[in-house]
Amino acid sequence: MAEEAVLGFLQTKEISDSHEFATSIGVGHTELENVIKSLKGFEIVDAQEITRESWVLTEEGKTYMKNGSPEALFFAAIPPEGISRNNLKEKLGSEVFDIGSKAAAKNKWIAFEKDLVKRKVESVEDEVQNLLGRINSGEVAGDQAINDLKRRKLIVKQTWKGYSLKKGPKYVSKRKKAATDLTREHIVSGDWKNLEFKEYNLNAEAPPIQAGYMHSLLEVREEIQNIFLQLGFEEMPTNNFVESSFWNFDALFQPQQHPARDSHDTFFLETPGSTKDLPEDYLARVKLVHESGGYGSKGYGYDWKREEAEKNLLRTHTTAVSTRMLYALAQQDTFTPKRYYSIDRVFRNEAVDRTHLAEFHQIEGLICDRGLTLGDLIGVLEDFFSRLGMSKLRFKPAYNPYTEPSMEIFSYHDGLEKWVEVGNSGMFRPEMLLPMGLPEDVNVIAWGLSLERPTMILYGISNIRDLFGPKVDFNLIKNNPICRLGL
Repeated sequence: MAEEAVLGFLQTKEISDSHEFATSIGVGHTELENVIKSLKGFEIVDAQEITRESWVLTEEGKTYMKNGSPEALFFAAIPPEGISRNNLKEKLGSEVFDIGSKAAAKNKWIAFEKDLVKRKVESVEDEVQNLLGRINSGEVAGDQAINDLKRRKLIVKQTWKGYSLKKGPKYVSKRKKAATDLTREHIVSGDWKNLEFKEYNLNAEAPPIQAGYMHSLLEVREEIQNIFLQLGFEEMPTNNFVESSFWNFDALFQPQQHPARDSHDTFFLETPGSTKDLPEDYLARVKLVHESGGYGSKGYGYDWKREEAEKNLLRTHTTAVSTRMLYALAQQDTFTPKRYYSIDRVFRNEAVDRTHLAEFHQIEGLICDRGLTLGDLIGVLEDFFSRLGMSKLRFKPAYNPYTEPSMEIFSYHDGLEKWVEVGNSGMFRPEMLLPMGLPEDVNVIAWGLSLERPTMILYGISNIRDLFGPKVDFNLIKNNPICRLGL
């Protein structure tokens, strides 16, 4: 109905106001607007959007227009002899009394004599009511009057949008419904000759494909894993999150009184609280090297306790897995050089902030071979980190209970314009390796870093909680570019 009315009217005239036209044909403007947009899309009509602004009454303004303003009602309720405040308030109600008394006093219509309210003029004209009536009828009011009504929240500005219409380049008095497909029936009957087919928009984009997206951490993890594989490393099994203190600490020559073994830094398990499945001969050698030394070491000189070594915990580093792998390697009849790596979760009892979580991912690599030196370690680190895109490296001496010498690894960050710590490294101590049964000329070089820090740098994320945990924005994961490390 609306489309026929528009096309019929445009045969002889133009439509200057779509709102007025909608009212004249008895349809809502929203319905007419949909028809206009459809006709415009096929160039049947030329539609120009027009915008107007007008003032409309609020609900309070409509009440004032109907019943009168509070100041006029206040004045009308005062008898010639005057009336007490309380009686007048009871007569009008609190809201009308409060608003009306202030406005009437401002207009100098009334006077207060102690508790009595009296008229100062004989009659008044309710200009507010009259002005609201004129605005409601579409008349134009002065700026001062508009500002007064707006301040009292009696009117609000309303933006009006409509269309002016005229014939388009493809105007027809009645359009045919365009066919979208050529069917068998059209061909058999021959009516395809008289059909108008809808044009295909070859520039239209296809609907977005709803698919899964890889998390940023997994993208970086895969790239780093590929680097290890390119360098000839094999992955260690890291599926045990729960570890005994023996493999996590004691086998690494970390003393039982070390601060890292405190409950403030480590999550200990209540159930099962301990493990009994430990290699007894190896455990005895570890106990001995802790208490009295050996292999050129004095040890720590304390009473080593088995119950401490048996305590179960959530592993604090993946080096616990490295220890197990090196011990298994030492049990072979013939020593075979190995390159191992792992990328998996570790857990530490740390306060959560923008750069720390209680669980994170550790990247670890180690090489076990004869005659390795600190120079070999530095060379491997330069090769590894250059593939991560970090070619400017510095090394700083550090201390670790299970490596000697030990080095912190720093890389120059061009964006931050400063040196940033990116990892830790060192050579495993003889007190750790020789009790396992490895040959004396076998050394192990190792390094580790977190997965989260390089990921945050690569993706420009400043808060680790936006990368990992319940606050991750899925749109961030969906829209992130594919990770590419190095050059």
